[in-house]
Amino acid sequence: MDKATGKLWTGPEAAERLIPRQVPRPRLRRVRQWTEGGDAYKAELYDRAVGETVSPTPVLAAVEPPLTAAWWNDLRTALVHLSTVHTDRTAVRQAYLDRAMPKYLAFLGGPVPTTPPSWSTAHGDLHWANLVGPELGILDWEGWGTAPAGYDAALLHAYSLGMPERAERVRQELSPLLDTEDGRFAELVVITELLQSAERGDNVELVPALRLRAKEVWHRTAADGVKVLLREYD
Repeated sequence: MDKATGKLWTGPEAAERLIPRQVPRPRLRRVRQWTEGGDAYKAELYDRAVGETVSPTPVLAAVEPPLTAAWWNDLRTALVHLSTVHTDRTAVRQAYLDRAMPKYLAFLGGPVPTTPPSWSTAHGDLHWANLVGPELGILDWEGWGTAPAGYDAALLHAYSLGMPERAERVRQELSPLLDTEDGRFAELVVITELLQSAERGDNVELVPALRLRAKEVWHRTAADGVKVLLREYD
């Protein structure tokens, strides 16, 4: 009963009310809630998703999915429309960033910034098992809310790092979201989260690639900072 409130409990219904139709997903048709024996229950009836999930697990499977240019275009469009949704829901909290980023990115060897350049609305769990193809669909809307801008693209990229060619494809297709100051900060955020979850045994195989990518992003961020200082000096 004490868990029958809050973000995860209300997320799908809030998404059905607030997320525009340009973000493709199975529509939520019916909701039933009841209590029994001191427990709370909830049932949701959705449209059937067209196609299949891109991967059976969040980390991309060994077989590269045949995703079309249209699929990627639809994903970029969906993320842009989603980012503009106004909500008081939170997917990533500033307090978490302040606490976790210095701890899990300490190996970078410098003071880690913890304040995002900007915030926007995100799905919050955009991995390969929550994406449908060959026609784009996005599943699992329990945890959506505000996050550092670029968060969804960064998370999908991080879950692809076990397959370097696929990670490069994600970087190319989502470069408008990743190849920015916002995107680089978002990558450090999701790497922090995945390194923390690896301590619990989740996706441990990604840890070396996550640490390597964090160093790449960190060096790129530092280089960008030098360029800004030089322009200001000129």
